[in-house]
Amino acid sequence: MTPLLTIEHLETLLHTGAAPVYAVDGLTLSILPGETFALLGESGSGKSMTALSIMRLLPDAGEIVAGQIRINDIDMLQLPETAMRKIRGKRISMIFQEPMLSLNPVLTIAEQIEEVLKQHFNLSRQATDARILELLEQVGIPDASRRMHEYPFQFSGGMKQRAMIAMALAGEPELLIADEPTTALDVTIQAQVLDLMRKIQQRNHMAILLITHDLGVVAEMAQRVAVMYAGEIVETAPRDAFFDHPAHPYSQQLFASLPGKHKRDQTLTVIQGAVPSLAQQFSGCRFADRCNQAMEICRQTIPQWNAISDGHWVRCHLLQDEVHQPAQSSIAPAPQETAAARPTMEKPPQLLQVTDLQVYFPIRAGLFKRTVGHVKAVDGVSLSIAAGKTLALVGESGCGKTTIGKSILQLIKPTGGSVRFKEQELVGLPRSQLRQLRSRFQIIFQDPYSSLNPRMRIIDILEEGMNALGVESSRRSANDDKPTASRHDEIDVLLQRVGLPAEVKWRFPHEFSGGQRQRIAIARALAVHPELLICDEPTSALDVSVQAQILNVLKSLQKNLGLAFLFITHNIAVVEYLADEVAVMYLGRIVERGRIDEVLSDPKHPYTQALLSSVPQITPHPDRRTVAVTGDLPSPASPPAGCHFHPRCPHAMPVCKQSYPLASSFSTTHTTHCYLYPQESDSNQYEH
Repeated sequence: MTPLLTIEHLETLLHTGAAPVYAVDGLTLSILPGETFALLGESGSGKSMTALSIMRLLPDAGEIVAGQIRINDIDMLQLPETAMRKIRGKRISMIFQEPMLSLNPVLTIAEQIEEVLKQHFNLSRQATDARILELLEQVGIPDASRRMHEYPFQFSGGMKQRAMIAMALAGEPELLIADEPTTALDVTIQAQVLDLMRKIQQRNHMAILLITHDLGVVAEMAQRVAVMYAGEIVETAPRDAFFDHPAHPYSQQLFASLPGKHKRDQTLTVIQGAVPSLAQQFSGCRFADRCNQAMEICRQTIPQWNAISDGHWVRCHLLQDEVHQPAQSSIAPAPQETAAARPTMEKPPQLLQVTDLQVYFPIRAGLFKRTVGHVKAVDGVSLSIAAGKTLALVGESGCGKTTIGKSILQLIKPTGGSVRFKEQELVGLPRSQLRQLRSRFQIIFQDPYSSLNPRMRIIDILEEGMNALGVESSRRSANDDKPTASRHDEIDVLLQRVGLPAEVKWRFPHEFSGGQRQRIAIARALAVHPELLICDEPTSALDVSVQAQILNVLKSLQKNLGLAFLFITHNIAVVEYLADEVAVMYLGRIVERGRIDEVLSDPKHPYTQALLSSVPQITPHPDRRTVAVTGDLPSPASPPAGCHFHPRCPHAMPVCKQSYPLASSFSTTHTTHCYLYPQESDSNQYEH
């Protein structure tokens, strides 16, 4: 079959410093009509710059200096800009990584799609409106005739991504470039978006270039895979061959970095170091300094391509001049753990006890800003965490997970309920007394770059909390504003504990990678010797190798210091690896709670089942059930009557619309709120 897109020896430079940066260096690939081709790799490897090169949408500092990019027989690098405008959106379209930054905030969704239609078609006003409506309905926007006239800020994250897809499809492209299209989405919305892309691809026979670092998404979507590292492709293969036997050491280490249930008692493999600077001339393998199998030749000679099997090629010295024998898959199915297999241990004391927690935000309207309603962000949540244990809190964005974390710390004042830390009630506690307890519970925020002061050195950031909460050194100087040698020693130990060298304390946050900044955020939380850490999506924006570093740090800290974690996330693999118990949250309420093996192996609530079935699997279980969830999370300002999940539930019954279900218990630790199971009396509920 003749390729739709062919790229040969592409070189893209970025003139951002004294020496040019080879963001894409000699890249060659081809994509067939109707095929999904996945480009996989860490941040900084050149994936997005490849996509922008194809579209000729490089930043001002970017320049394509060599190579060819052909769609069919047209060399796009030879076309003038006027001709490229006819190709962009018509023959090749692109879905950008962050829809909120890509959508124009002052134009309605309809107006933005109309711009594409005007560029490529000569349609009447009526035909344009009909086409916009058709596109939005095609991508599953509810009430499209009304919502097409709304602005991007009125759309949820999933609907913004759908609107971006509708805009990309408006020109009926032959190739769709999807740059991390689901990175910021919940697993249920991610499943909907991926399913939508598959259906549209089949209907239009459209090719897709899928750029991602999510191996699960690649396994479910792609026919062929290319692994990119430091500006060049190091391995390319059909999907099944790649997942059965990743051959390049970089690919193998990516798989080894993935968390999972079968690795709970292990330290995750970490790819040491970082992607090398692309402003240098390479004399050997670019991965050599991070490779656990590097030889002397790897640093002296650039590796050539080696064939493993039909269509499976690897750029590595390990495979040169040798017959490569198939090895066992690096991703063998995990052994199943049962409740009976778990050792019985004495229950540790409760550190945190939350009962009937409520957090309502008033809705004000009118000239005098009278309260006309409430957003019930958290509506009667009860949970507990034992000393030295981890409770994972999972659910879609907007369900109230972060609000729970902040209200436990009293950073948001609860409307009602109780939060007891050990035997101390925190709700209503005077500020002076609460301040004395602050060092015992801390939070790690989702985005370390936003939560670290860019004007402060790391030593000042770490000291700030210690000084504010009165954490004393063993020695103090006469001038309390100046840290003593003892305080410096404490900070050195703190940095080493999270895997950073002591000398980094004199640097600023912008000088670190994302994973290093997250380690600094963890060190800042540990500086005041807490007993409880609330971790709010601490690995959501990180590559799998960097995520492995952070999870190793957290697991080590828990083992050595006895910390308890409330771990807020939507990454089920991280939950399997790190957590002891899991609570599933939907629209302000916990719908299921239990030990990891109970909830993840035998989910009871339809929402939990849908959440777990939406997670992309590298090795899908043969008995895996698929539970479809339609639509988006309802507004907490006007939650549905009865069970909040019933409008999206495939098992909804009339009673589900009438009143909220009581608890149903399956063990002393496993409960759910669902009418599919026998209801307990109110006085016997295990959990509200």
